[in-house]
Amino acid sequence: MPAFSAHASNSSTFFLTGFPGLEQEYPWISIPFTCIYIMVLSGNCLVLHVIRTEPSLHEPMFYFLAMLALTDLCMGLSTVHTVLGILWGLSQGVSLDACIAQTYFIHGLSLTESGVLLAMAFDRFTAICNPLRYTSILTNAKIIKTGLGILGRSFMFIIAPIVRLKFFHYCHSHVLSHSFCLHQDLLRLACSDTSFNSFYALALVICTLLFDSMLILTSYILILHTVVSIASWEERLKSLQTCVSHICAVLVFYIPIIGLTMVHRFGKHLSPVVNVLMGNIYIIFPPLMNPVIYSVKTQQIRSRIQRWFSMKR
Repeated sequence: MPAFSAHASNSSTFFLTGFPGLEQEYPWISIPFTCIYIMVLSGNCLVLHVIRTEPSLHEPMFYFLAMLALTDLCMGLSTVHTVLGILWGLSQGVSLDACIAQTYFIHGLSLTESGVLLAMAFDRFTAICNPLRYTSILTNAKIIKTGLGILGRSFMFIIAPIVRLKFFHYCHSHVLSHSFCLHQDLLRLACSDTSFNSFYALALVICTLLFDSMLILTSYILILHTVVSIASWEERLKSLQTCVSHICAVLVFYIPIIGLTMVHRFGKHLSPVVNVLMGNIYIIFPPLMNPVIYSVKTQQIRSRIQRWFSMKR
């Protein structure tokens, strides 16, 4: 790794970081990572296939789940080539343009996932707090508009800081902190004035991730208020069980983000391996766990998958 520093400052190539100090173990480390990516890609494809082929799942809740699975699938596809490329010894360098493109998709997909989780929270709020108007509120047209709005918010608002990365002067060592490119990582290597990008990124996080999480929390406070008013314990549990999968998906998404932020902010003294590991958890864990959560916790999907595999025997 130190060998990169000698020529990196005048090069347009950046060097990704695998697991420092464990280079000799990459063939073994690549095995679980390869299995994880296979599970990410196959699991989300399976969820999409089940929703597409099962008419009983053509309703708002599962349309939003399909958006979540598609987002997770794209996240896996956007990072698999760099993560496994390092572990397989294929390539550790990436051009500035390719790095910026990966940064754009990673951050755009993260914002998309947050928006989809918020839409799913509204879906659960409507189903529990206003069940009689559920189908009239969440029509197909409104779901399509919601999806387009999420995509527009996620990928349009980040164009300005991402484009500016192309024109920065990178005079520091071009060694990145992760096995993929992140906006804050590129800023760390730039010698140009990055104040706009720093403030813009902070404002964007506050207006999207923080705002979304607060709205999700508010929706569940209102859901609990409605559920408590239900007389029967059986009906209360039945109502809350429909939210378990979504709550797990929210935790799986936000906990790694918080963990990575804490490591970047307060973990300067920690081993670089911890930084790389938290980055990989942030990228891989939600796409890996969401298909598992919804396949196990959602009865309609679980029974459909069981029937599908039984027919294959």
